[in-house]
Amino acid sequence: MMREGTRLLLIAGIAGLCGLGAALWMKSPGPIWGSESGQRLLQTALERPAPAGIASARRGEQVPPVMLKTLDGEITPLPLPAGKTTLINVWATWCSPCIQEMPLLAEFASNPNAGDVQVIGIALDEAQAVQAWLSRMPSPYPHYLDTPGQRDASVQLGNRAGVLPYTVLIDAEGKLLKQRIGPFHSAQDVSQWSRTSL
Repeated sequence: MMREGTRLLLIAGIAGLCGLGAALWMKSPGPIWGSESGQRLLQTALERPAPAGIASARRGEQVPPVMLKTLDGEITPLPLPAGKTTLINVWATWCSPCIQEMPLLAEFASNPNAGDVQVIGIALDEAQAVQAWLSRMPSPYPHYLDTPGQRDASVQLGNRAGVLPYTVLIDAEGKLLKQRIGPFHSAQDVSQWSRTSL
């Protein structure tokens, strides 16, 4: 039989996890999850070990080579433009928060004030679904494809939590600067996040 104190701790732990889950699914990230320190805490809490044999980037490290497909099905390495910071957003057509944030990323990518930040999308989805979506909602930045799974591009880019949308900022030398779990909520949010130094 479980002791009363242990039972109360177990109930409190379960309630805490439910609260964390509810906070993650709410529309607003709140002051904690929207901050860089909150994002680091969230990633640490949700992180799983990378599958054996898969290089998974960590903050401050060089991003491993990532192979993707173009929308036409050609295999290509992740194109990191030389001398530019790159914001990479991993998304899927079946991911509602991903779809909701895409116009914000498009607005940021189209803004001349984006400076030297290149935006790239990686869809963990079927080519036909992505092409259909992009024909309805054209994007000013390029998109590539990968198959979702334990070894997909998001994992290689450090997404050991397995959550979408997932966004990374990579510096001009190819090092992972920042990671973000969950959607952006305004174009200003994207702009501030992409310019914040660590």
